[in-house]
Parts: sequence; structure tokens; C-alpha cells
Amino acid sequence: MKIKVISPGVLTTVQDTGRFGHQAAGIPEAGAMDRESLRLANSLVQNPEDAATLELTVFGGTFEFDGEGTIALTGADMRPFLNGNRMSINTAVPVKAGDRLELGAASRGMRAYLAVSGGIDVPVVLGSRSTDLKSRLGGLDGRKLRAGDVLESGSRPQAAAELAEVQGSPCEPVLQRLAQATDPEGVTQIRFLFGPQDSMFGEEAKRTFTESIYTLSAACDRMGYRLEGAAIPSISGTDILSEGICFGSIQVPANGQPIVMMADHQTTGGYAKIGTVLSEDLPLLAQLGSGKRIHFVPVTLEELGESL
Repeated sequence: MKIKVISPGVLTTVQDTGRFGHQAAGIPEAGAMDRESLRLANSLVQNPEDAATLELTVFGGTFEFDGEGTIALTGADMRPFLNGNRMSINTAVPVKAGDRLELGAASRGMRAYLAVSGGIDVPVVLGSRSTDLKSRLGGLDGRKLRAGDVLESGSRPQAAAELAEVQGSPCEPVLQRLAQATDPEGVTQIRFLFGPQDSMFGEEAKRTFTESIYTLSAACDRMGYRLEGAAIPSISGTDILSEGICFGSIQVPANGQPIVMMADHQTTGGYAKIGTVLSEDLPLLAQLGSGKRIHFVPVTLEELGESL
């Protein structure tokens, strides 16, 4: 099946679960910002969980299909219409040649994932099909999609019985969890573990961090979320010898305003890291855009162990 891009939306890229094992060479992981929604989309169309999908940001765009297959949309609700009829998200939907999918602005969430049966078939680069925009690796020529682009799906057929089975998959896990984690004032609780450089911050600074509300600034992208709020004072500066960082690392630069590293984060960083966001809460953060407010909630390894 071919997928023609009629309108690409604000930022649409090919993403899978990421490019691993190459950070020592300075190559970021990339991959989906909300990997939970990507995995759900793939499960709905009976793909391997790490198959390549389209990640759509803020505004979805328009796509036309040439051939038969199955599609699913997860993550943000971009009010999709298939051939003029409202299409449900978190549901496997068959498509045929000439069908047109139109998506609008996200009414809930920030990023949506469009999976097609067989996955998006672009070349594998260093073990992944994910688009790394800064390095111009993977995806379609290492760039975001443009009008007129044509993508192809893999050749994995799907039986009718499989389609019937996935129709019963759970609905809206990330948006539901996001609603549960957000209070009536619109503040979302994001859990984190202190460390690895939390010793560079005093107890008062840690209280400031955990008792304050932070706003996602306009400078939020796939590389990192810069936050605005109470400055976090350090004991003797926040510069460290550069070391490896990960998706979810919370860096504190000299101005005391935290930065959360996201999917396209650089491989090393020279700012102290006061904590690391739980991997389970990264999808929630990925579905929040500029202007949203968050509250960091500390947890311990012992508490996490008790919840398992």
C-alpha cells in the first residue's frame, strides 16, 4: 500500500521506538516522543511494536491511500475524518485505494501516531527507521514530510480474524492517564527519581523544585522541554564534566530553569541533572505543549518496587 502526503501538517516524521547503541559515536536515539502510543498503534494493526509509524505534531494533515490495508491512529485526538466520515482513534480501520484521511488540530494531546499494516517501509539506518532531524538520518531522507511525498507500507498481510481481535484493544491509554494525572487547575503530575547529581543541590533547592509549578516554555521541541518557574539554586554551580544523558534527564543550567531531555536529546551534557523523569510518565510529558503546567513529584526506588 502507498501513502501519499497531500498536506503534511506542522511536523510529520517517520518514527519507530528509536536508534539504540550508537550514542558513543554521538548519534542520538531519536524515535517516537510518545512510545506508548506508537506501540498501541502498531498493536492495533498487528505490527511488531517497533514498526515505523508517522508521528504527527499539533496538526495532522491529509493523506491518501493507494491499495488495501489497515490503519490506526493513537495519541492526540486530531479529529480525523476518513472519506468525510469521522474516524475513531485507538481503533483498527480498513482502507482501500482512493481513501483519504484528513486530520485537524489536536483537541486533546499534542502528538498522534498513524500506523499502517506492514509498517512504514523506509530504509533502516543504524538499526532504526526513525527520523533524526538534526543529524538528517533515517525516515524519508532525514527530514520532515512534505506535500507530494509518497511512502510505502511493508508487505505484511492481515487476516480478518486478526482485525477482529485488535478491535477490542484498550482505548486512549495515554490520554486517559494524562487526564488522571492532571488536576482541576490544569497542572499535570510528572513523577521523577532524584539523581544522578542531586547532591549538587541543597535541601531547600530540592523543596523548591518539588513544590513549584513549572510552565512549558515556547522553546519546547523534540530535543528538550525548557521550563519556566522558580529557579533551582545549586550549591556551587551546575557545570559538570560532560557525560551521557538519557530521555527524561532533568538538567539544570546556570539560570536554574530546568530542561527535560526528550527523544532527540544530545548524547552528552555538561549541566548537573537533578533528576530523571520516569519512563512511564514520558508519554504524558510528550503529549503536553507550550503553556502547559507541570508539577514534579519525587518517588523512590523502594516505592516503585512496592507498586510492581
